Amino acid sequence: MPIRTVLFDLDGTLLDHFAAIHRSHSHVRRHYGLPDATRDEVMRAVGGGLPEALKKTLGPTHRHLLDEALPVYRAYWDATMLDDAVLFPGVRELLAALQAVGVRSAVFTNKHGPSARRVCSHLGLDPFLTGVLGAADTPWLKPDPAFTAHALTMFNTTAAETALVGDSPWDVLAAERGGLAACYALTTGTHTTAELIEAGARPDDVFADCNALAPALLAAVKS
Repeated sequence: MPIRTVLFDLDGTLLDHFAAIHRSHSHVRRHYGLPDATRDEVMRAVGGGLPEALKKTLGPTHRHLLDEALPVYRAYWDATMLDDAVLFPGVRELLAALQAVGVRSAVFTNKHGPSARRVCSHLGLDPFLTGVLGAADTPWLKPDPAFTAHALTMFNTTAAETALVGDSPWDVLAAERGGLAACYALTTGTHTTAELIEAGARPDDVFADCNALAPALLAAVKS
């Protein structure tokens, strides 16, 4: 069965939002009198949802502050999240090419759902997307198969005709546990090729960026 729907992760896949994320984690640490988080600390923390990331960047001696730190993060994030939000090269062109051949694209992310929709609109992606599904829209996060099943229902597709594109082990595992037809990984995010293929499930292929992915993905949807 040909692929008719592609689920895209957002941060590290379509969007370079890391400067804003790094800045927000550092803001929380400064709020509690801690030094700024390093870029490497934040890169190692993100991907599994904000509470898990914030627990890591707060560190073991301050994790008990998580419940009060979350509103501190979110208030700062809401005020600054559109600063430094940049699409990766080739993203808009790939989404347009998929649309031109009748393939639906949707965002499927562990990023806060309202934030994900806001930044996609800000960057002009709405005309190319069937929808945007993220954290807080359901009780689940990737790689929970219930979250993937919900996405398939929401976007009116089936696992057999859906591929996932992402940049993290959570994406690879979500595709495998959700029984999706294909999974393509990118190294534009927080994980190396080795980390992506050691996630407990292997992507069908790993690409350097969306420009490198485009020929393979377009060939798959046309087959």
